[in-house]
Amino acid sequence: MRILSLAVLGGATVAAAPAPPAGTVSVTIPRLSVAEYHRPYVAVWIEPAGGGAARTLALWYDVRKAGAEPGTKWLSDLRAWWRKGGRSMALPADGVSGATRAPGTHNIALPAGLRPGAYVLNVEAARETGGRELVQVPLTIPARAARASGSHELGAVTIAAR
Repeated sequence: MRILSLAVLGGATVAAAPAPPAGTVSVTIPRLSVAEYHRPYVAVWIEPAGGGAARTLALWYDVRKAGAEPGTKWLSDLRAWWRKGGRSMALPADGVSGATRAPGTHNIALPAGLRPGAYVLNVEAARETGGRELVQVPLTIPARAARASGSHELGAVTIAAR
């Protein structure tokens, strides 16, 4: 969510530019050579390093699937995210929910309003007829470059400073 502040100067309303993001997270979904490939469900969230409330940054799942088995049915397969607060989220969440992604590198902006301190960036993937994987990257705000890599369902997860 972007916050836009307004000021009235000499009778004219002037909009201030939104605050720039704290940095960028790049998530790589590897191309797998398997007989039956399904795009993974992916959750990206941050939480304070010492523990505390999690904040979901992105959730990629089958948002258009409706009927008796909607796409949200399998979100509980993202087990760590689900336990950290996913089960209580109202979905779809504006600015967070989106469709599953094809193999490749995808970017997510870190929120601008993060307080300085130590956090953990979590990226979890679960794939039908595939596996599950959780990659955790230490994150310090103001953002500093950091990197971790998955071994099968996720590739490189990098944080670029702003």
